[in-house]
Amino acid sequence: MNIFRLAGDMTHLLSVLVLLLKIHTIKSCAGISLKTQELYALVFASRYLDIFSDFISLYNTIMKLIFLGSSFSIVWYMRRHKIVRRSYDKDQDTFRHFFLVLPCLVLALLTNDKFTFKEVMWTFSLYLEAVAILPQLVLLQRTKNVDNLTGQYVFLLGAYRALYILNWIYRYFTEPYYVHWITWISGLVQTLLYADFFYYYFHSWKNNVKLQLPA
Repeated sequence: MNIFRLAGDMTHLLSVLVLLLKIHTIKSCAGISLKTQELYALVFASRYLDIFSDFISLYNTIMKLIFLGSSFSIVWYMRRHKIVRRSYDKDQDTFRHFFLVLPCLVLALLTNDKFTFKEVMWTFSLYLEAVAILPQLVLLQRTKNVDNLTGQYVFLLGAYRALYILNWIYRYFTEPYYVHWITWISGLVQTLLYADFFYYYFHSWKNNVKLQLPA
């Protein structure tokens, strides 16, 4: 554990709390992509298969439980809650997210560190997480106007991944033989997908105007 890893974890956790705050308090999921949330639920379900078999630390287990529980809770809210689901913009959230799943699974079967079920699923989760934000970004571009909580949620997700890249750089120079190309490339692709959003987010913050994304 180092400061960059801790900051990344806390930023990721904060992004989830911001989204849950919006959904639970305002009873609205406007501007949130259900497709992205379903992909994240699949990411965590496939990544944390070892949650009850391989104990690393109490911190690690708690974080796994939080991300698993929160991701499925968000999907439930958006699909089943009688008030929240009314604000879901199904007509705009039309990205065919399942077409992202199969290529990621095939790539995980072909490119992994070890050909075991858990390792392939772990690799699959890395590939899928790299592109899971795409439906959300497409939805924001279609709706153009982004409310503050949704903007903060997406920004924090991007910031979490950027901090993890700093964590990898730090570990590369401080830990011998620390090389994880699959994790690095997936994380870099994921961070690059946020580049356009970051530009408009900082532009709106600098000029104190409402965040708007180009169509």
